[in-house]
Amino acid sequence: MLLRKFLITGFMVAYIYTLSFGIFMTQIFRIPAPLVLCLPLVLFFREAKSPFLYGKEAMLFFFALFLYDYVGMADHLGFFASLIVVTCCILYFNYFVGDNIFRFKLSMWIFYALLFFSAIIMVLNHFLPARIDQLRGTLLNDTILQSPAGLALTQFNYGYQLAALVSFLFVITQVFRLNIVLKVLAFIVCIIFIYLGMNRSVFVTFLSSAFLFVVFYYRYKSIFIISAAVLIGFISYSFIIKENFDAKNNILAKNEGKGANYYNRVGMSEENLKIYADYPFGLIFYGKNWRDVTYRNSTFNTGLTSHNAYLMFFTYLGPFLGLGLLLFLYYRVGKIFFGVLFKIRRKENALLIGLCFSFLGVSINAFSHNGWLVSADGPTLFLYFSILHLVKIQEFKRVQQPIDITAERYDPEPNGLRYDTGAAEGNYRLGYSKLG
Repeated sequence: MLLRKFLITGFMVAYIYTLSFGIFMTQIFRIPAPLVLCLPLVLFFREAKSPFLYGKEAMLFFFALFLYDYVGMADHLGFFASLIVVTCCILYFNYFVGDNIFRFKLSMWIFYALLFFSAIIMVLNHFLPARIDQLRGTLLNDTILQSPAGLALTQFNYGYQLAALVSFLFVITQVFRLNIVLKVLAFIVCIIFIYLGMNRSVFVTFLSSAFLFVVFYYRYKSIFIISAAVLIGFISYSFIIKENFDAKNNILAKNEGKGANYYNRVGMSEENLKIYADYPFGLIFYGKNWRDVTYRNSTFNTGLTSHNAYLMFFTYLGPFLGLGLLLFLYYRVGKIFFGVLFKIRRKENALLIGLCFSFLGVSINAFSHNGWLVSADGPTLFLYFSILHLVKIQEFKRVQQPIDITAERYDPEPNGLRYDTGAAEGNYRLGYSKLG
């Protein structure tokens, strides 16, 4: 029994490690790493039999990937690679996690522990660049392209890890109502990670998600909270960060550098919109790809994209397919998010709120980079199915608890969502009879 637990935990850590850090095929793994590490969990350690819960999502992902990668970008290998990553993630939650809340929470702890470890690596990379780069190359089994960063080949890829981590770390210390010292400490840690993380988009992401959370959670008190946060941030920068960390490799130095305007996201998005205006129905309907339409544009003449994942998606698929697929993919997560947003102080929603704001962070980050949900970005994909699956577990657990059907009022909407509860039979509400 003990050996079985060690094997399960080991495979969990290894699978979430490869998913979070984008490890697919390396010198060690000559076949896709997600298959090697996820399939044993699904085949040998799965939960009790349960129906397949993500049929709609699987079809939407396949359709989006096929149109965007296979047809639009003609990246056939990329299409199959992303399809494998998405499929393994679905199987992991559907068959391995199932309705086991312990496995779910353990998966979340492993995921954020790995992201925190990556952030520590990023901090050390500022002080011991040569040694840490060698360590990063060993842990990723690949060639490091940019430094300083965490367990990612580039700073851009690392940005998604950091966006997910800081948004979660800030929110979770609030919703679980930890000691004020821990809240302040978590905020300072977030500021340090962002300052050294070399990602301006993460700074914008953190400000957006933290501001939204504070306004809804503290309401009128948010004015004082935001003022105190600004003061703490200023003091932390002036007396702790500025004097103790490298002045050359940080977010402010990057913003003031000579190449700061090379990746001017606003200018690049404007140029992308001009291209979109020339092909309003989407490039796939004109038989064009990105290279065909950018060869005369000085902004993109080196093959550079607009670094806006959503805008690139619309450019290829047009307003009808692009917007339709986005709405279908994000509808359920959006419904869950807005449901808990207005019941944000309920303790039973604490973990779900943290995951929602973490997902909001990586989603906002995609406005400035290429990785996102449909590109099978590891942290984004993991958080997407984490949110969906946690709600399904909550629904399933709810049906296991007897209720008093004679009560005057019964609230079947624990997360602000409406479910079809069906008729009552005995002491149970039918309609919660299975996951999903």
